Amino acid sequence: MTHILQAVILSLFSFSAMADVQESINHVFEKINAPIAGFLFWPVPGIQLPLIVFVMVCGGVFFTVRFGFLNIRLFKHAIQVVQGKYDDPNDEGEISHFQALTSALSATVGLGNIAGVAVAIQLGGPGAVFWLWLSAFFGMSMKFASCTFAQLYRDVRPDGTVIGGPMIYLRKGFAEVRNMPTVGKVLGVIYAILTVGASFGGGNMFQGNQTYELLASRFVSLQGFGPRVAIGVILAVSAGIVLLGGIKRIADVTSKLVPLMCGFYILTCLVIIISNISAVPGLIASVFAQAFAPDALYGGTIAAVMIQGIKRASFSNEAGVGSAAIAHAAAKTKEPVREGTVAMIGPFIDTHLVCTFTSLAVLITGAHLKPELAGKGAEITAEAFATLGTFMPYALTIAAIVFAYSTIISWSYYGEKAWQSLFGDNSVMYYRMIYILFVALGPILSLGAVLEFSDLMILGMAFPNIIGMVFLSKKLMPMVKDYVGRLQSGKMPTYK
Repeated sequence: MTHILQAVILSLFSFSAMADVQESINHVFEKINAPIAGFLFWPVPGIQLPLIVFVMVCGGVFFTVRFGFLNIRLFKHAIQVVQGKYDDPNDEGEISHFQALTSALSATVGLGNIAGVAVAIQLGGPGAVFWLWLSAFFGMSMKFASCTFAQLYRDVRPDGTVIGGPMIYLRKGFAEVRNMPTVGKVLGVIYAILTVGASFGGGNMFQGNQTYELLASRFVSLQGFGPRVAIGVILAVSAGIVLLGGIKRIADVTSKLVPLMCGFYILTCLVIIISNISAVPGLIASVFAQAFAPDALYGGTIAAVMIQGIKRASFSNEAGVGSAAIAHAAAKTKEPVREGTVAMIGPFIDTHLVCTFTSLAVLITGAHLKPELAGKGAEITAEAFATLGTFMPYALTIAAIVFAYSTIISWSYYGEKAWQSLFGDNSVMYYRMIYILFVALGPILSLGAVLEFSDLMILGMAFPNIIGMVFLSKKLMPMVKDYVGRLQSGKMPTYK
């Protein structure tokens, strides 16, 4: 490990050393990734879905049915909560319901919506969109469960700061089950380790690396080692200013960035859609038709199309992964179920809105059919945007960079709380310093195997979380019934 750290430092000053370091580190992680990926993506016999995707889908269906389709019944109420109708300023917590939602969204709405959806359509055709919708629909219930648990079992420090999420509620929840406290401790520690690993890679280095690649693809003058270092430093300083202020500053920034960028992105897609409105009914029909009778051009099997849609929804909105619960735990409320309803809006916005608009813009323009763009998700979407003018790909690049930046600062909070649960409150500053260093290294190092490892960590987080939540779900049932009963009786106090 010492040799690797020394080599990384040298890479900051030598391009040739950087190449050697990357090759060595990638080689090590390639060996680690193979067995992990083999387990997570093991095809379940009969349906051929990757095991991790199968677990996420089963979790979503389980909670949706168990809670009586709350994702439909309480959707209107969730909107009212986000608007502040039920915000009690005297409740414990650090941020509002709206800020908790935008903080969680900033970690999910980003490059996956812009690039990942385009690739899913390219590989699975229009039918992939249907499975994307269906997976996100059930994912809403999983997010409801995880964020309700996060509020129920959160720790509130004497200074008012909050720590919560799966690493906390798994430990506390199983501690209430006879003869099973050790199980909860183990699951919580595993989850925390996976979260820290994911934060350094997918939530950090990948975002910085893609920020540089996007800029360099549009501005030739930025290609080279010097610009890589400069962009890394700028990102590190920009992120450091925000994340050193904790969740309150992160929430303050994301509550402004996320609505602005989502609004710009959706508006641009809408212009493309409205400009070709006559083609929309046919496209919607093809989404449903090819979900069950896919074109041979896209693999020709329902399973192939299903996998593309479900994988993209799972990777995009992270329902079941439990990361959003860490942010929602900090919301000001004394009603855990209430925060759960807020959280379930996340997959709706991320997938049913943003991903859907990306899908329609790509399908209408046919950008996914260009062979020269095979596998280049961001370029496919940029090609769709270019139909509105040559300047639009540049605007998309700016939006993607802002999304990447917001992901960096949100994942810093996730990793920090996981680190805090492992090493204690006094260790937080060490994590922040390491995290900022990794932000700077992101544009410099092209560590494909390391980033793949981080992606595997993100997916792996779903295992202890979903298994634990299913086992503890009976704890939530009386709470849900009580909350819904009070809401329907009109006895729920409002503040606006």
